[in-house]
Amino acid sequence: MKLQNFQLKKLEITKKFLEFKTKYPEKINRKFDLSWSVWMFGREPLERSLYRLKENGLNFVELKGDNYTDEFSCDANRIKEALKSTDMGVSGICGLYSRYNDLSSLNPYIRQTAVDYVRRQIDFGESVGARYLIVVPSAVGKTVAEDSYDLDRSVETLRICARYFERSTVKAAIEPIRSAEVSLIHTVDQAIKYIEMVNHPAIYHINGDIYHMLREERDIADAIIKCSDRLINLHIADSNRDAPGKGMMDLDLVIMASYLVGMNEEGRFVTFEPLGPYVDPYVLANSLPDESVMDNLVRESVKYFREREEVIREMTESDIMSVLL
Repeated sequence: MKLQNFQLKKLEITKKFLEFKTKYPEKINRKFDLSWSVWMFGREPLERSLYRLKENGLNFVELKGDNYTDEFSCDANRIKEALKSTDMGVSGICGLYSRYNDLSSLNPYIRQTAVDYVRRQIDFGESVGARYLIVVPSAVGKTVAEDSYDLDRSVETLRICARYFERSTVKAAIEPIRSAEVSLIHTVDQAIKYIEMVNHPAIYHINGDIYHMLREERDIADAIIKCSDRLINLHIADSNRDAPGKGMMDLDLVIMASYLVGMNEEGRFVTFEPLGPYVDPYVLANSLPDESVMDNLVRESVKYFREREEVIREMTESDIMSVLL
């Protein structure tokens, strides 16, 4: 029977992965550093969140960027104590961009707030050992541009922020997000073009998200491979934005593509972010979670991902056709 196009694509990536594995076996030895975007736990005490992650075999956490002002910020010393007590490292900081700190805003005072916000997250990230800060070029929840210059304003604002990244060990990670949530930058191609427009050496990396890729890219594996060494972090959720394995996402393909671009190298992360089907997912940031639901979500996500990762790592030439079943 003739294979469908998506099957042919998976066959192509599988062959590339097996060739890579045969030629560079040492590059497959290290497993991915897995992390969890903890902001989805909302107002739950961080200590409880970290304990949940550690209990399920995670060693890294993506903290939420909630350092807004001197008076309304997280307690960095308490966070460092919590990290130390649970022996957890920080993958990065998930920047939270709303209409109040929109890099593309028509209002210059809001753009100044966006610059101040980014600077504060960089300082905080460096203090806790974060490797990256996610940057969203326009507000989440704003799906229509204010005018035809939104992109130019966003570029200009991020270029101002670049001076702070340049002085820091924290890297800017531009995240393409589906058009149902933001007005700017939906694909990897657009993210690369945006980075080129900013034209600053401190602005280089990308934060990928396979849920957004599923909706905006022609092919997820190609999108991951196109990112190449720019990809510093990859958010994971299934096709329904639930835990991996709860939808129709081809996780094996994601894992193979991620190995091909070196996502298992130190300093690069695969981060779970199963948020549910919210147009404005920030609703989770300010609510109390159902602990039993979150416990199951973390346990099932990590277990399923590690199972599929092991299947891919052990795959041989004789298994090629089985990947299409």
